[in-house]
Amino acid sequence: MDYFVHESSYVDDGVFIGKGTKIWHFCHVLSGSFIGKNCSFGQNCVIGPKVKIGNGVKVQNNVSIYEGVEIEDDVFLGPSMVFTNVINPRAFIQRREEFKKTLLKKGCSIGANATIVCGITIGEYALIGAGAVVNRDVKPFALMVGVPAKKIGWVSKAGNRLDFDENGFAKDPTDGSEYLWDREKDIVKLIKE
Repeated sequence: MDYFVHESSYVDDGVFIGKGTKIWHFCHVLSGSFIGKNCSFGQNCVIGPKVKIGNGVKVQNNVSIYEGVEIEDDVFLGPSMVFTNVINPRAFIQRREEFKKTLLKKGCSIGANATIVCGITIGEYALIGAGAVVNRDVKPFALMVGVPAKKIGWVSKAGNRLDFDENGFAKDPTDGSEYLWDREKDIVKLIKE
């Protein structure tokens, strides 16, 4: 095997796990799931069934990734953050055919204990603060906090807060990346890496 699964974890038949991925204590990967290369899953995680996870994804302890969730490359999921897959669950009604897709785009980060309500997309490199409840789409590079989550600013690809000048330009002093904020459309674009 070119990946690692701790002896206390279970991997069902029909699962693909990419090279260099590590699955630690007390995890369960359900059938039909796809996990990319160089991912890491902390203890007590559940993945699937039929979940697609990209390369370089870091999942901290106590995270369940349910059917309907798709995760692109380089996403970070903080400890005990929560996904849902049905808007109006009832124990006595089967709603598997009503699962809503949730998409986490490349490089976004979800803070500890945040809740992601199903049926939304979180944009590239967005940052969701700890404990936030996200119930609508999130723009790329947005910084979201609160219940319900609201945009309070923008972050760089490196996750640093961006301060825009009067022309809508910002530069991350850490990595030198440059950004342009279209105030009319309220979107941020990476213009130089």
